[in-house]
Amino acid sequence: MSSTTGFSSYFHFSQVNWPSMWSATVETIWMTIFSLVLVGILGILLGLLLFETTGSTNFWARLVHWVTALFVNVFRSVPFIILIVLLLPLTKNLVGTIIGPKAALPSLIISAAPFYARMVELAFHEIDHGVIEAAEAMGATRWQIIYKVLLPESSPALVSGITVTGISLIGFTAMAGVIGAGGLGNLAYLDGFQASNNTVTLVATIIILIVVFIFQTLGDLIVDKLDKRVAN
Repeated sequence: MSSTTGFSSYFHFSQVNWPSMWSATVETIWMTIFSLVLVGILGILLGLLLFETTGSTNFWARLVHWVTALFVNVFRSVPFIILIVLLLPLTKNLVGTIIGPKAALPSLIISAAPFYARMVELAFHEIDHGVIEAAEAMGATRWQIIYKVLLPESSPALVSGITVTGISLIGFTAMAGVIGAGGLGNLAYLDGFQASNNTVTLVATIIILIVVFIFQTLGDLIVDKLDKRVAN
């Protein structure tokens, strides 16, 4: 049996099950992308609610703001590993299982959407108020202001925020893997840590870093394109 301790234990590549590593990589990417799409939609809606109801004197608008802010503040404050356990009954009802990539989705979405919502709200508040006033003076409705002013003007910040959120989600998928949610985290824990196979842990870590690097690079490229378009 090969040594499981020391620096050399990281380089027993013959002990890596490469088909399983590839399958786990696909699961991690799938969990990240699927949850990120829903996080983006939910985060923009929550952020828009927070922005539109901020400072309102209307009772119902203030109530909506309070409820939304409470939801956002509570769920973005709960540590992810605790949130997974807390949502196990809900996960069972929603997806029919508490094991596998699908089982991680509710926790991923509920933890990341409030985080992104705050970034969306901040992006909207950073828009020059004069631009909004000009649109209002031209007779634009509130919905027209939202999709013709707020979203386009804040698009670089929204993409930058979703990039940061996506990278956080990749880390969350690794933590979810510890309790059987699949992906590289699950492989690193079962085939790496529990089997005392440091090489599997190392390879899984490197693949996660590569995925993060690719995701960050794509996000930066899109932000640059949007900045040039807005500037023009």
